[in-house]
Amino acid sequence: MTLLRQHLIDPEICIRCNTCEETCPVDAITHNSDNYVVDAEKCNSCLDCISPCPTGSIDNWRVVQKAEAYSIEDQFEWDELPDELELAEEEGDDNQIEASEDEASAILEIAHSGQGGKVLAPLSAAHPYINLYGRERPITATVAGNFRITDADTESDIHHIVLDFDKQTFPVLEGQSIGIIPPGEDSKGRPNLIRLYSVASARDGERAGVNNLSLTVKRVIYDEAGKTVQGVGSNYVCDLNKGDKVQVTGPFGATFLMPNHPEANIIMICTGTGSAPFRAMTEYRRRHMSSAPGELVLYFGARTPGELPYFGPLNKLSGKLIDKQLVFSRLPDVPKEYVQDRMLVQGDKLTQLLKSEHTHIYICGLKNMEKGVESAFDTICGNKGMNWETIKGAMRKTGRYHVETY
Repeated sequence: MTLLRQHLIDPEICIRCNTCEETCPVDAITHNSDNYVVDAEKCNSCLDCISPCPTGSIDNWRVVQKAEAYSIEDQFEWDELPDELELAEEEGDDNQIEASEDEASAILEIAHSGQGGKVLAPLSAAHPYINLYGRERPITATVAGNFRITDADTESDIHHIVLDFDKQTFPVLEGQSIGIIPPGEDSKGRPNLIRLYSVASARDGERAGVNNLSLTVKRVIYDEAGKTVQGVGSNYVCDLNKGDKVQVTGPFGATFLMPNHPEANIIMICTGTGSAPFRAMTEYRRRHMSSAPGELVLYFGARTPGELPYFGPLNKLSGKLIDKQLVFSRLPDVPKEYVQDRMLVQGDKLTQLLKSEHTHIYICGLKNMEKGVESAFDTICGNKGMNWETIKGAMRKTGRYHVETY
């Protein structure tokens, strides 16, 4: 019997950002209105798509009989990944698989390497609803507000967008994302891709009890080989006016969720619009768990205060609710400081939090921040005789370590 280590995408975690399809050098990845999938006949296991994926949904594998590999049609219908193939160990078991020594070795490697393991949500997180609306059947929201939340004289044009769903049902949790469909077509005449944005409001709305949500969106305008290029989705969203109708898909995301138990210590590390899910988590804690014993700690980096989204409202939050560490790298006559630098300064505090089984870590923002944050944790732990990789591994297994960088 010939076995195949088949590459699959987890539909529960995938946020449909199209990164994997754009990255794949052999066009093995495709999608329909519901799922992104991998064609087993085309995939050469080059792994080029693994690193760019912001959620880890692409890093999943199943051992199957090669003749019975999951087709793309099968995968289009999935709401979740199929169970792992169970290999019988007792001789004579009717379900025992005959495999060569090399194939059996490969199976064991998969089982012990961690590949195919799912990123877990916090054990106490509320149940998320996902994929309620897709491109073929989106939900229509009305723009209730559009406000620039960075200084007008800065290059960082970031907006706070409020979308109202009136009497329609569209449940979201802190840490989830929604998709917005920009009207029109791309340069190849195809409908514009869905753009994903993290929800920046608590699960009960921008105001408690109001059926709306907010987004934090940065306008993308950059030069490419001397040519000005505008981000289709970000410019569409940032130019929306009150009363405009928007086509929305989702919700997406089943793991980057807020723990509900009040003892949870939540360490939030971000740059720019990566602050969106942390605004949502902080607001939910402020409304419903203001006396919770668990700590909220925020490390938020920007070049200047004028370029830090929500700078004013953040400063008004009580120090009893949240420990705000706002870090700037371009202040005049002041040495550059990044979030990892402030983490090192607070090494003793973070060491104590890392010792608690109630501590959760969330990292969201630019990809180049992730390496510095990991290095800071490694240094902090090493200074206290602790092993960061061991701690991180234990946190992953209990749904307490989450990274979304881009």
